[in-house]
Formats: sequence, C-alpha cells, structure tokens
Amino acid sequence: MEESRDHGKVYSERIKAGRRVYFFDIKPTRSGDYYLVITERKWSGDEGNSEKHRIFLYKEDLNKFSSAINKAIDHMKNDLMPDFDFSKFDREAENLLESKNNEKEDSNDEDKNAKEKIQEKE
Repeated sequence: MEESRDHGKVYSERIKAGRRVYFFDIKPTRSGDYYLVITERKWSGDEGNSEKHRIFLYKEDLNKFSSAINKAIDHMKNDLMPDFDFSKFDREAENLLESKNNEKEDSNDEDKNAKEKIQEKE
C-alpha cells in the first residue's frame, strides 16, 4: 500500500545526492508535539528499486543528536580530511543548477521564437 505523500508534515526539506535522496520532515504527534524524520532513499540499478531507511528524532533527543552530528562532521572535516575542499561540492551543485536554469531559458526562448513564427505566418 502506498503511503500518503503529506502524512501531516509541517516542514519538509529534500536533498538530492546522486542515487540517494535525503528527506528531513517534521511531523506532528497526536499529543501536539513534533518529531523529526530523517529518511534516506537509495535507488539501486536500472529497475527503479529503492531502499528506504529512517531515523525518528523526538524533542528530548534533538540537542543530543544535533551535538553529536556536528561533532562528527567537524571531526571528519577538520581532523580526518583537513586539506579537502568540501565547498567544491557546493560550487558543483550551483554550477549544475545554473546549467539547468540556462537550459530552461534556452528552451523557453526557442518556444517563444516558434510561437512568434507561427503568429507571423497567420
């Protein structure tokens, strides 16, 4: 049975990363609180099959989780890989987005030119 896409989300953030997509969703509880669901969806092969893994974080664990993940990321970036330029991934993503936007603009210009030519003929 397919899950409802919304499921009462009050916030959702999506990060595409190659064959993986990460979702950060905030959902309400029945008692009026909120919890965070971190989902990793990974596509495998050409069949379109995917694996889904979830972490549920409740209010009492948010500070501990945030602290631990920030420490782990800091250790990885500063102690294990201090010479690596992590910002290159941001630049690559920005370049890809800019390239896609330019393709859309070119496509829109082509559509506009085609419409103008049709109108000229009429």
